[in-house]
Amino acid sequence: MKTLHFSIAIHAPKDKVWRAMLDREGYKIWTAEFAKDSYYEGSWAKGEKIKFLAPDGNGLTSVIAENRPFEFVSIKHLGYIKDGIEDTESPDIKAWAPLFENYTFSENNGVTEVQVDMDVTPEFAECMEQTWPKALAKLKLICE
Repeated sequence: MKTLHFSIAIHAPKDKVWRAMLDREGYKIWTAEFAKDSYYEGSWAKGEKIKFLAPDGNGLTSVIAENRPFEFVSIKHLGYIKDGIEDTESPDIKAWAPLFENYTFSENNGVTEVQVDMDVTPEFAECMEQTWPKALAKLKLICE
C-alpha cells in the first residue's frame, strides 16, 4: 500500500471550496471523473458513517475519522458495498482496510490550496493517479 498526494490552487475562499467539495450537488460534479452520477449517503460529521456509492449502489463504506470545518476532513474507508451488502470482514477486505483519504484546505490571499492524501492499494494506484487531477480540475472549475 502507498499514499498518493495531489493538490490544486483554487481562486476562491476555502469555505466556498469546502462546500463545493462536500455538499451533495458539488460532490456529484467533481466525482463524476471517478464514476458518473456517484453520490454519498450519510454525514461528514466526525465519527459518522458515510457510504460512497456508484449509481448501481455499489461502493465504499466508511467513517469520518476527523472533521475540522473548512480546514481538514479524514475519511477512514472500512470496506466495500456490493449488491447492498457491506463487507468489512472478509479476508480480501482485511488485506487493505482501513485506508485513509484526507483533504486539507488552506487559504492565502483568496486562493485555497486543496491537498488530497490517499492511501491506495497497488491495483488502484494508476487509476487514482490519472483521475484525481481531473477531479480536482473539475472542482476548480465549479469554484472559480
